[in-house]
Amino acid sequence: MGDITTLELDAVINAANRVLMGGGGVDGAIHRVGGPSILEECQQIVSERGPLNPGEAVITGAGRLPSQHVIHTVGPMWNETKPELGIDLLASCYRESMNLAATNECRTIAFPCISTGVYGFPTGLAATTAITTVKDWINNRPGELSEVIFVCFDSSNFHLYRAGLARDEEQKRE
Repeated sequence: MGDITTLELDAVINAANRVLMGGGGVDGAIHRVGGPSILEECQQIVSERGPLNPGEAVITGAGRLPSQHVIHTVGPMWNETKPELGIDLLASCYRESMNLAATNECRTIAFPCISTGVYGFPTGLAATTAITTVKDWINNRPGELSEVIFVCFDSSNFHLYRAGLARDEEQKRE
């Protein structure tokens, strides 16, 4: 549990909006702490390729953040009538972010909770999706990342992730 903007890692992941312009939550914090160079890079990316779709990710420098890079990913809006689509798109956020990290030789990364704020994704389902997707990626690409941290801003999400990771470890031992 903590503030992702204080971590000294190769990359932190940003739960961004489609036009990468900063906003509320972790996105706003990363832009505020990181400074204007992050926004300038984001604007350049969007002017060249257009807005990102949910599940996509791009990488920029980290400005004044203690990390080296920011990987911006766009989470899905929760839609109760199409939960499987939301789960697939959320999983894509994690996979695409880790793919970009590995491609850019980032070995230590941190994820915030993606899509659980104003995008309305159920927190328990989001935590399960995050943990499962990250574990699967690491198992399929061993050694490409040395550390993946889930950073939760509040205690309810922290407890969901801690319980989910503990269940996963327990299942591995069985």
